[in-house]
Amino acid sequence: MEVLKIEATDETPAVLLDPVNNVLEFSGKSLPEDVTTFYSPILEWLGAYSAEPRAKTTAHFKLVYFNTASSKLILDILFELEKIQESGTEILIKWYYEEEDEDMKEAGEEYSELIEVPFELAVLD
Repeated sequence: MEVLKIEATDETPAVLLDPVNNVLEFSGKSLPEDVTTFYSPILEWLGAYSAEPRAKTTAHFKLVYFNTASSKLILDILFELEKIQESGTEILIKWYYEEEDEDMKEAGEEYSELIEVPFELAVLD
C-alpha cells in the first residue's frame, strides 16, 4: 500500500497516511473550496487500507480550524476508522487542540460521542 502525503496549504491540512510506519495524521486548517475533491483520495485510501489494516492503528488529528463543510468529511473519516475497528483492528483516535481553544476541544468531544472508537483528547504542544 502506498503512502498518501498531501502538503498543507492556507486552506487545506497536511495529511500523512503511512501504513508502514503506522502514521495517520491530519494537521493544520481545513477549509477547502471543494471538500469532496480534497477528501475523496483520503477516503479512498482508507477504504483500501481497510482490506489489509495493521493490527493497531492510531489516527492523529491536529487541526487548528475546520469549516462546516469539512466537519462532515472529518466525520466520514472517523466512520471509516470505526469500520476498520469493527473488522478486528485496534483503533485509537487522538484529537489534539490548543489549550485555549475550547471550540476545537468541544468538536473532539462531540466526535467522540458519535463513534465507538477509543478517543483521546490532548493539548497540542
